[in-house]
Amino acid sequence: MMDQISKTAPEINFDEAPMYNREKIKTILPHREPFLFIDEIRDIGDDFITGVKFVREDEDYFKGHFPGEPVMPGVLQLETMAQTGGVLILSTVKNPQDYLTFFMKIDNAKFKQKVVPGDTIIFRLNLISPIRRGLCHMRGVGFVDGKIVVEADLLAQIAPKK
Repeated sequence: MMDQISKTAPEINFDEAPMYNREKIKTILPHREPFLFIDEIRDIGDDFITGVKFVREDEDYFKGHFPGEPVMPGVLQLETMAQTGGVLILSTVKNPQDYLTFFMKIDNAKFKQKVVPGDTIIFRLNLISPIRRGLCHMRGVGFVDGKIVVEADLLAQIAPKK
């Protein structure tokens, strides 16, 4: 487990197919359009995950945030980070479609620069400690063009669907 997460963006070869595309992500996460934000999972291990969000000009939220000067809302950057972390957490259980991930706490959230249409955010999340009793503590960083745009510590709980 890592107390610190690398402040260097993961290297990604976009000529290669992702490990998980949106359709595969939908087999793990319960989210659907228009609230499924993560586009690809590029790398996943026991205690880390790398995900990608392609920020498209036609995203609905740009209609009002902000007309003439679109900026991806910080809360949606955090949601995309959380969805990436959700894939990591749910990949640890046998039948992920039978579980939900609930985020309980977000700490130390920082937004370093604005994210605009055409940007590609690369999210890297690492477990801060092992998953215990369904609780997962992660640290995440989002990069655009190698620069940090968002970072946060997330606490989530995995629970079976009712």
